[in-house]
Amino acid sequence: VLEMKKLLCLCLIIVASLLFGACGNGSATQSEQNQQETQAADNSQNTDKKILIAYFSHSGNTEKVAQEIHEIVGGDIVKIETVNPYPSDYHECTEVAKAEKENNARPKLSTVVNNMEDYDTIFIGYPIWWHTAPMAIGTFLESYDLSGKTIVPFCTSGGSDIAESMPMINELCQNATVKEGLTASPSNVSEIKDWLNELGYIK
Repeated sequence: VLEMKKLLCLCLIIVASLLFGACGNGSATQSEQNQQETQAADNSQNTDKKILIAYFSHSGNTEKVAQEIHEIVGGDIVKIETVNPYPSDYHECTEVAKAEKENNARPKLSTVVNNMEDYDTIFIGYPIWWHTAPMAIGTFLESYDLSGKTIVPFCTSGGSDIAESMPMINELCQNATVKEGLTASPSNVSEIKDWLNELGYIK
């Protein structure tokens, strides 16, 4: 009888040990899984930078470049439009643009971005008018708090370089990080891709 009791106790100890070990392993596995899920979530938050592509386009050239960028980097895209449209006639439009530049005007916009605080990176596109960005770009940039954001300028031009517009962009984005801009051609997609790759926007 004594031997039977010893054998029974030994069996109970072994069973209890196995059950405890299984529970412990299950807890460890669950803990590791939760930790991995947390790390994955953190990595997703770190790499998922929200992008906005905002552009002003009169003839359609800057719009084409903006759309190319949008197809490559994703994000959201919005066209900057003024309440009073610019004249369709080229010479009339240049005269209006010249007067606005001379007066450092801020034409009123019909475009409003209600969730600007959600974006980390803002691509800002425009044609070069009288050796700088259109004054509508000034209105747009001054309408929001761009502190801590990354600004990536791009432009289209018949002969000028984006460098001519950078003093204006830098002045209006003093609390943001302004990346190297591009004077783009709507037909030169490879140039746009090379630029985005150099800036690290192509994975």
